[in-house]
Amino acid sequence: MQEVYEFLKNCGTYYLATVEGDQPRVRPFGTVDLFEGKLYIQTGKSKAVSRQIQANGKVELCAFAGGKWLRVAGTLVRDDRVEAKAHMLDSYPSLKNMYSAEDDNTEVLYFKDAVATFSSFTEPPKTVEF
Repeated sequence: MQEVYEFLKNCGTYYLATVEGDQPRVRPFGTVDLFEGKLYIQTGKSKAVSRQIQANGKVELCAFAGGKWLRVAGTLVRDDRVEAKAHMLDSYPSLKNMYSAEDDNTEVLYFKDAVATFSSFTEPPKTVEF
């Protein structure tokens, strides 16, 4: 999982796919955190992406850097604990002007039953499960 975290952190931007009914939705994300042995992302509960995840937690993200790409498929689970939110916001201080660990909008979610696949055109795929 550390390798997945480092790849996403180094990319800066990755793309998260959700579903809304039968319509796929993809958007850029930039937050990733390791907390208590789990890989977390962050959004706002007021956003459509949050509603999509709550309706169907199965997501996939994709990132590309240095001729390699990473896909992570799994289920996102909301963690409403202040400690989890604070840890994420401490990792991204610029978000503190929009979010707070104590507000009702900040949402952090961790991956459950995740399968991460590192790929490139020159090496065989490598899979990590967490």
